[in-house]
Amino acid sequence: MLNYDCGTSEVVPSDRLFARFTKTGAQPRINEIPDGGFCISSFVILTRQGRPNEVLMGRLDVNADWERIGGLNKERAELNSKGWMLPSCHLLYGESPQDAAKRILDEQLGMSDQKLQGPVVFSDVSGPKNHWDIEFLFAGERAEAKQHTAWKELRFVDTTRLQQTDFARSHEDVLAHIGK
Repeated sequence: MLNYDCGTSEVVPSDRLFARFTKTGAQPRINEIPDGGFCISSFVILTRQGRPNEVLMGRLDVNADWERIGGLNKERAELNSKGWMLPSCHLLYGESPQDAAKRILDEQLGMSDQKLQGPVVFSDVSGPKNHWDIEFLFAGERAEAKQHTAWKELRFVDTTRLQQTDFARSHEDVLAHIGK
């Protein structure tokens, strides 16, 4: 089996198929991803100043353009509108995780001035089809949050008082990564 070094594009013989992706010559090709797909996402986790258990979460407004700002078609937006969700989105093709976090702040929260730390990076594999997620978590703190048209409700939620069924899109797993 032949692999290609990402930095030099030199052929590296090996009995393993490394996950190195380049525009030309590299293996595996895009059809080698898991059957369940592969998502790369950024999350903005804002806690209330002085209250670390209170995290800014929202119940999305299905009339907002979630296809554009969150990568959710109408059906998925409707399905996820019942639970609490973190401001988040898949990365746009070619976008850095940091730029995705800035875009989330702007498009989903109207908070372009918010300072963030991170990212902290996690990976999950789930489901019978072996779906992969790489998650970039950016954290910040604020005293208050204003409403935004993307959400029918947006507020600081005490996550210690929520049940798993209160969350949308398995976002309780994302918070568990950072001890929330």
